[in-house]
Amino acid sequence: MSTPIGHRPSGLTWAVLRLHRTALVLWGAALVAAAATLTWMYVIGPDARAALGPCGSRGTGLPACADLRAIDADETYRAGIGLVATGLTYLMFPVAAWAGAALIGRELETGTARLAWTRSAGPVRWLAAKLAVPAGLLTAGTTAAVLLTVWARRDGDPALVGAWYDTDVWFSTGPVAVAYALAGLALGALAGLALRRALPAAGAALAAASALFLVLREYRLSLWPTTTVTGPAALRLPPGALDLLHSTVLGDGTRLDNNTACVGQDTATGIRNCMRSTGVTEFWAAYHPESHFWPLQLVESGVLLAVAGLATAAAFALLRHRTP
Repeated sequence: MSTPIGHRPSGLTWAVLRLHRTALVLWGAALVAAAATLTWMYVIGPDARAALGPCGSRGTGLPACADLRAIDADETYRAGIGLVATGLTYLMFPVAAWAGAALIGRELETGTARLAWTRSAGPVRWLAAKLAVPAGLLTAGTTAAVLLTVWARRDGDPALVGAWYDTDVWFSTGPVAVAYALAGLALGALAGLALRRALPAAGAALAAASALFLVLREYRLSLWPTTTVTGPAALRLPPGALDLLHSTVLGDGTRLDNNTACVGQDTATGIRNCMRSTGVTEFWAAYHPESHFWPLQLVESGVLLAVAGLATAAAFALLRHRTP
């Protein structure tokens, strides 16, 4: 039975979804695959942790080593979590290319956009719908994938899933994943409006996204002040800390950066003996404790959202300039 004309979906939102239904289907399939993978990883998580734990011969009260090696759950777990994490890490790039080529560039190149402006909406409403619909879908889907990743990681054992500052872990467990996707969308849209051709716009969007990615990777750890300690505490940093710099001070006042002398000494006697033999009088270290995860995430997300906002504003300004 056909749907009455008056009840058929309509409007700019529906037009965007219908025109880009292939991308929508691919995005939905990717999310379903990620959800299924992460659910499986959550289920095998206890076996993966057991495979990393102590084992022994039968009768010792420990799991049999042969049985644990046969499970291989830890390798499967690492691979599954890592696959989804890598996808979230580099999501920005296909989003930017698609936004530049298919979402904006192709429609301007073929004249479809001008037809839409005259038949259903003006240029500003057209661009607003073009950005709002994928932005909403990207935000919802990426947020769900991040939450599922955190859930599947359980206690986040670094031996299984990496440290909090590892690139894939960084992207897949915090809001930066969403912020990067939105920045890629905005940069792609701006490239499409500036170049008005699909392939050049895709290339320009990828170049802009790559530049942003590399700059933030270079300066990420500078977005929040480090913690500094001196004395014996510099030799024993807290668990999970990201060690950035170790320095030592010699008896004549000379400071040697990136010097790990005496690191690993566990006793006061060992530290004194090491200091006496090396001529070191003081230790100094700079690091990010694990508690800096959220400040760093939020500052980087803020930078990315600012870039997305500026690119979006530039896109609207360019559109107004080029249309009556």
